[in-house]
Amino acid sequence: MSAKSTQGPGGKQPASAATNLIAGGGAGMMEALACHPLDTIKVRMQLSRRARAPGAKRRGFIATGTEIVKRETPLGLYKGLGAVLTGIVPKMAIRFTSYEWYKQLLANDEGLVSGKSTFMAGLAAGVTEAVAVVTPMEVIKIRLQAQHHSMADPLDVPKYRNAAHALYTVVKEEGFGALYRGVSLTALRQGSNQAVNFTAYSEFRAALQKYHGTTDLPSYETMMIGLVSGAMGPLSNAPIDTIKTRLQKTPAEPGQSAIQRILNISKDMWKQEGSRSFYKGITPRIMRVAPGQAVTFTVYEYLKNVLEKGREMLPGGKYEE
Repeated sequence: MSAKSTQGPGGKQPASAATNLIAGGGAGMMEALACHPLDTIKVRMQLSRRARAPGAKRRGFIATGTEIVKRETPLGLYKGLGAVLTGIVPKMAIRFTSYEWYKQLLANDEGLVSGKSTFMAGLAAGVTEAVAVVTPMEVIKIRLQAQHHSMADPLDVPKYRNAAHALYTVVKEEGFGALYRGVSLTALRQGSNQAVNFTAYSEFRAALQKYHGTTDLPSYETMMIGLVSGAMGPLSNAPIDTIKTRLQKTPAEPGQSAIQRILNISKDMWKQEGSRSFYKGITPRIMRVAPGQAVTFTVYEYLKNVLEKGREMLPGGKYEE
């Protein structure tokens, strides 16, 4: 793996925190709107206990999606979107800002970052976003997605009406700590995701820049390398994600530690549903995360270039308040 500079294209200063906030937030919002239905299907598949019923046929992601639309209307695929949109701007801002910060921290005296340092910066950025934003957001999102009520029937009132109501109910009934249920698994998932994601993306991007002899890549190439690097994370940590989903869906049992619950869920899945249960929802997860990363990196790079050009045009290179 080749070492890369912490400087931006053409030896300029790396993107500012304000650029990462706006570009990262905009990219995250586009990704959420485009890919959320696949996330809902993934969660339903991970929570499915069909393998336990004798003779019950496994339901694939198309059948799961069709069932949601039939019973809950197409809007059912967007359950939990409010929680995602609330957290997506800070999540993406933290991801890109902390990644750049950790990268500069790990750079050598010449300002170059090795492949190993890129991996560590991605890992640290993933853990940072997991603790700061992702875990509470995921708990609320999964509670909303797990509800099987029809969005078309006003008399079919669910326990959690929306993201704000779910947040209030969870804190009131289970305490503030419930929002951080599964934080260790979420940090492990986000950390491994971003470590693999940023490392693969950086390597592919550097190879293409070398091939073209320019730092500016066309959008379709950014999209392709985002797609490929985005698929690598889910393949590396699918069991972690499935156990985390089950852990966050249910209230804690008194007298049980987090590690006991994780081990009990794992043992229960292995005994009653077999090893394949750990990979439930892998198809929609890859179909959601890979295009999601393609959208994220493409929109992020585009908005970053626009914002950085605008900053250069302002006197003193600063944003106007």
